[in-house]
Amino acid sequence: MKSLSCDVAVIGSGPAGLAAACAAREQGAAGVLVVERSAELGGILPQCIHNGFGVEIFEEDLTGPEYATRWMRKARDAGVEFLTETMVLEIEASRTLIATNARQGLMRVEAGAIVLAMGCRERPRGALAIPGTRPAGVYTAGTAQRLVNMEGYMPGERFAILGSGDIGMIMARRLTLEGARVVGMFEILPYVSGLRRNLVQCIRDFDIPLHLGTTVTEVRGRQRVESLVVSEVAEDGCPLPQTEREVPCDTLLLSVGLIPENELSRQVGISIDPITGGPYVDEDNATSVEGIYAAGNVVHVYDLVDQVTRSALRAGRRAADYVRRGPQPVRRHIAVTAGDNVRHVVPQYVHPVALEQRPVTLEFRVRTPLECATYARIHADGETLLSQRLRYARPSEMIAVTLKPDLAPKIAKAETLEVSCTPA
Repeated sequence: MKSLSCDVAVIGSGPAGLAAACAAREQGAAGVLVVERSAELGGILPQCIHNGFGVEIFEEDLTGPEYATRWMRKARDAGVEFLTETMVLEIEASRTLIATNARQGLMRVEAGAIVLAMGCRERPRGALAIPGTRPAGVYTAGTAQRLVNMEGYMPGERFAILGSGDIGMIMARRLTLEGARVVGMFEILPYVSGLRRNLVQCIRDFDIPLHLGTTVTEVRGRQRVESLVVSEVAEDGCPLPQTEREVPCDTLLLSVGLIPENELSRQVGISIDPITGGPYVDEDNATSVEGIYAAGNVVHVYDLVDQVTRSALRAGRRAADYVRRGPQPVRRHIAVTAGDNVRHVVPQYVHPVALEQRPVTLEFRVRTPLECATYARIHADGETLLSQRLRYARPSEMIAVTLKPDLAPKIAKAETLEVSCTPA
């Protein structure tokens, strides 16, 4: 078995992997290796030909391929090495990767630190338990995006979209521009699950029918999708009798959520948050296994690529610091928990010592939307430490609250921090 070694190994070459690798090199890591299972770098970005990328990081409105190309150049200029078409089979707690490819066969990659940047995957039909036959013509929105944007293949003519995630809304616009008909988007929730800008620019601007509080209850067709049965739903999400209607179409796209890709994380024994589906991390993006860091959508699903990049820059720097300094003494940490109307918070742990040195940002999503003025509050053992006024709070839009070093003395005495988001 061939053996390789490096200071920092990064798994995945999407926006998180590329940014983490660049940051590790800039922070002084001598050898940085990115392992990518595909033949091409960039993760999902090459198929995202719409704009909206890099507004915060580069202060330019770029397409996905343009954004990926910027980071590929930066990584190559920084001396980052790449192993493409290489599958990581296992991570050992000793920070060793077992990987394989067609060129070198089975290999061991011994690293001083590891950054997990595997991203996320789409929730498939099998996770939804939709009754009906199993005809051709059912795709995830991301698969359809790749077929249209990269393969030059239109998978249908009359599309229905289940769910209102960002990829689904973007594909509704893309398919319409390509001459297909989108007969409707059906969302089980009473509000869209994607960003408001995509609702406006992709759905409303293109007059695509949006049906909230509605879901697909049956797929009909033998060889190919012929129609769907859709039903309105009650508050508990159960279909309402006598509300069924048939919608003719030949293709169904699923835009029903993303799942962080953490099979390798579980395998090495990293603790996983059951709400986010990603690792428990601290303010440095360190996981529960020493020397292993996580960045981007592998931690929790972000709204924007710029947010993914920021988390990766932090993880890459800390991974390089770990290689240089080695294991540090165990420090006291404080758990960060979700309070009223908060679904989850990242990071899940904060070290008071770290907060004394620099601000720490908590990122969270609310459970239910609040379209009126509201407050995000941080509580330490019941005492309100910080209160931030917001114009609104929506599950589809991540909220960030920054803890400043002047709060460190109070936080150091606390057992837990709680984040809540309630009306003003």
